[in-house]
Amino acid sequence: MSIIYNINKVFDHRIRLGIMSILMVNEYADFNMLKELLEVTDGNLASHTKALEAAEYIKVEKQFIGRKPNTRYSTTKLGEFEFKKHIDALEKLINKQ
Repeated sequence: MSIIYNINKVFDHRIRLGIMSILMVNEYADFNMLKELLEVTDGNLASHTKALEAAEYIKVEKQFIGRKPNTRYSTTKLGEFEFKKHIDALEKLINKQ
């Protein structure tokens, strides 16, 4: 099997990698938190969260806090599994194991 077999194309983009990294160490993050931490535009963040949601790697919850809409994201079990596999593959590639 190739050393790059478990590298996941979904995580190729730095914004998606950043979203997953944040969600792996937090129970959830809302849209504004991700936007501030990643320093991206609304449109960029929206398109990358949609890609992760389509892959079923993150779960999206929409709610209202007071009168303001709030969108919050968390990883799915599949997303956690695939991201860990991706990171392991990158580490093996770096260490050439």
